[in-house]
Amino acid sequence: MLTAKQHELIRFIQQRLEETGISPSFEEMKEALDLKSKSGVHRLISALEERGFIRRLPNRARALEVLKNPEDVLPGAAPKAANDVVAKTTSAPAAAPEPANDVIELPLHGRIAAGAPIEALEGQSSLPVPAALLGPGDHYALEVSGDSMIEAGIFDGDFALIKRTNTARDGEIVVALVDNEEATLKYLHRDGAKVRLDPANASYSAQVYNPGQVEVQGKLAGLLRRYH
Repeated sequence: MLTAKQHELIRFIQQRLEETGISPSFEEMKEALDLKSKSGVHRLISALEERGFIRRLPNRARALEVLKNPEDVLPGAAPKAANDVVAKTTSAPAAAPEPANDVIELPLHGRIAAGAPIEALEGQSSLPVPAALLGPGDHYALEVSGDSMIEAGIFDGDFALIKRTNTARDGEIVVALVDNEEATLKYLHRDGAKVRLDPANASYSAQVYNPGQVEVQGKLAGLLRRYH
């Protein structure tokens, strides 16, 4: 038996597929179900997927297929109308248009150094990012300044997509806040009683600090590059 929200979501997805041939975005599902965040939508979709009601089409950020509809509404719910989408047994329309990519607006928090540390400023702007580039968790974006990470494929002017976290493993590329003032994008290494921030450019030297001087504020999840 599905929960009320699971039932409501699968009906909304099926209705949108029959009307447009395109599955709704996570933002549209969140608003349709009056949820506070997209994480609630992710949980509902995962639950429906586990129960075999829907499946995600591979290699597409916004593509869902309804495999079966609930046989009944939940006890106490209003009876289904004759033309209710849940009562229909027809599959999604043939030759449906290709689903569009879901796009998420990430907060853009200024510039971050890939060289000597500079301040990463909090800003009010945002950056549209394809959802396929991001995994679970809270993310933000920073514009890269400098060339100290070019051997890792990170160039001046790129946008670093950062998963917000205060922990990281050795060898991961992190946003490190130094002395509670300046932020830099570097490889993180713990070297005995010290913390070492390594560049990916032979022209630069590693930066070595006491552990109390360095705070991890996120780790690299992806990159965006604009071509002019």
